[in-house]
Amino acid sequence: MLDLADIGRIAVALALGLAVYALGGSLVALRFNAPQMALSARNATGAAALAATIAIAALAVAFMTRDFSIRFVAENSSRAMPAGLTLSAVWGGQAGSLLYWSWILAILSAAATFRVWASGLEHRVWVMATLMMVLSVFLGLVAFATSPFEELPAALPDGRGLNPLLWDSGMQIHPPLLLAGYVSFTVPFAFAIGALATGRVGREWIRAVRGWMLLAWALQSAGLLFGAWWAYRVLGWGGYWGWDPVENVALIPWLVSTAYLHSAIVQERRGMLKLWNVSLAIAAFILAILGTFVVRSGILTSVHSFAKSDIGPVLFTFLGIVLLGSIVLIIYRLPLLRADRQFEAATSREAGFLFNNLLLATVAAATFWGTMFPLISEIFRGAKMAVGAPFYDQVNGPLILGLVVLAGVGPLLAWRSGASGRVLRRFIWPLATAVLVSVLLVALGMRTGLAVLAFSVCGFTAASILYEFGRAILGYRRSRQATLWTATRRALLLNRRTHGGYVVHMGIVLIAVGVIGSTFFSVEKAVSLAPGESAVVGGYEISFERLVFSGSRDLETVDAIVHTSRNGSTESTLEAGRRIHRGWESQPVSLVGIVTTLPRLDDVYVLLSNWDPETGGATLRVIVNPLVSVIWFGGVVYFGGVMVVASPGVLRRRVPSFGPERGAPEPAKAGA
Repeated sequence: MLDLADIGRIAVALALGLAVYALGGSLVALRFNAPQMALSARNATGAAALAATIAIAALAVAFMTRDFSIRFVAENSSRAMPAGLTLSAVWGGQAGSLLYWSWILAILSAAATFRVWASGLEHRVWVMATLMMVLSVFLGLVAFATSPFEELPAALPDGRGLNPLLWDSGMQIHPPLLLAGYVSFTVPFAFAIGALATGRVGREWIRAVRGWMLLAWALQSAGLLFGAWWAYRVLGWGGYWGWDPVENVALIPWLVSTAYLHSAIVQERRGMLKLWNVSLAIAAFILAILGTFVVRSGILTSVHSFAKSDIGPVLFTFLGIVLLGSIVLIIYRLPLLRADRQFEAATSREAGFLFNNLLLATVAAATFWGTMFPLISEIFRGAKMAVGAPFYDQVNGPLILGLVVLAGVGPLLAWRSGASGRVLRRFIWPLATAVLVSVLLVALGMRTGLAVLAFSVCGFTAASILYEFGRAILGYRRSRQATLWTATRRALLLNRRTHGGYVVHMGIVLIAVGVIGSTFFSVEKAVSLAPGESAVVGGYEISFERLVFSGSRDLETVDAIVHTSRNGSTESTLEAGRRIHRGWESQPVSLVGIVTTLPRLDDVYVLLSNWDPETGGATLRVIVNPLVSVIWFGGVVYFGGVMVVASPGVLRRRVPSFGPERGAPEPAKAGA
């Protein structure tokens, strides 16, 4: 009788065989104009997705039934783990996360293949072939290099369990979102390869791929934001972003895809930036694969990395083949990638998009350089030289502030034309708001010049967004005699793409406000207190009440009960402690105590650094982080805008088949 390990291995092998068959069938259809072979290959993509689903389901069932005869289950779960955490252990190790990656890729590949088939696009077989090529590589890794279904000689009575740092609800949210984001960049990459292969590099492929790139970008955004939230709550260092190498390699494809979403608008409206767009779509995928390589090869030190494994060279080789092949295709199609029009004014909206993209590309390049510098220094100097957070703050800080400025300038500019008097009048209120913010902050006692400048920039951009959105609302009210609520709702829904983008930008402004406040005005202090004693940190009185010890066979916990107050206001009570798991005694986990004060929006962040069981005293690390909660609220606004942009009113648009384009050769017949 087949057990779960057998079912999983058979399902992976079947999915791999179907993916290889679909790849081969696609190539045969392209070479010999064989419509039936192309159709058979399309159907195989759906079957491969089904087989991959069976494989991931078998692994999930093995975890939930505590099948410790499977090595991966025994190494990443235990009977002490709750059900939700046990299920998330599916992606808690390298083998399981690669299977999860392959499953998501199989689902997306089948969905994209069937959708592009229905649209009738000329390069649909090329899209399918590219997707199946990538899927075959990753399923091959799961089948032959790092299988999660390897069995032990004998079943163990219990497993080791996940690393205690992963015993958190964030484990159920951040990794699957980020992995799905990485995977999703494969679909835009496949469309870009298809467009280059057929020579159909005009507006049509941009329109067809928009929803897929938006999906990948949104998933990557969610993965990054939830990762910051998780790090802030769990890691115990008081921050949410540390420019860790694995954080960086997740950020870089997000920057590139953000640039693509902006420049794609220019190609759709003006027929410009063709080379830029196809390069960005390919680069986002390559950088996603690079991120996977960095996490799984062990070449860079990171708290997020998996252990060093043998799949690194395979991923690196695959990355090199994809990069070389993409460059060859781009060079071959360079004559078709010329812009239909030229920029007519440096102060036009399309020029604003270009400047925005150049800044995004510069941030991505600087982050890439800083991340890879240890490897470069080892090659040329024989020793790894790490690049710390100050490098990124000094280099990327001004560039990111420039991006916030452009987010406010862009909506005020007109397409094609330069800065006419009418356009310049739109800048009056945003500039006045920036000046007012500066004056108010100085009057309130703020003397940090960079912080005043940064907050003023945020005020300018917020005012610009509200001004443009307000103009749309008032225009609708006047034309339809509608109420303010109706005009607001209709203005948002009738132009989801533009006004939803404004909401996304407002979310980014709020996130920037939170980052500025917590970066410039955070206060940190270590205090040693006996029960009943107190200390003042950042204007808050921190009173230590007592230590509380608890434990069981699998877990020991010590908590410090702490009260916080300010100017005699009502106290808030929080607990900061340490958790020590059986089998992981060398890696105690901090339990962070956080309370957000109103109306100041300060986070009082308390960690238990040390304690004395005999005297009952404790050493506390207290950090007052202003405006961190604004980051999380900004994230909510950000994703509200994403939902508006991605709503059916925009995405359910019929994508026309490719027609002949100026200077484009007749495409090779795909047979379907």
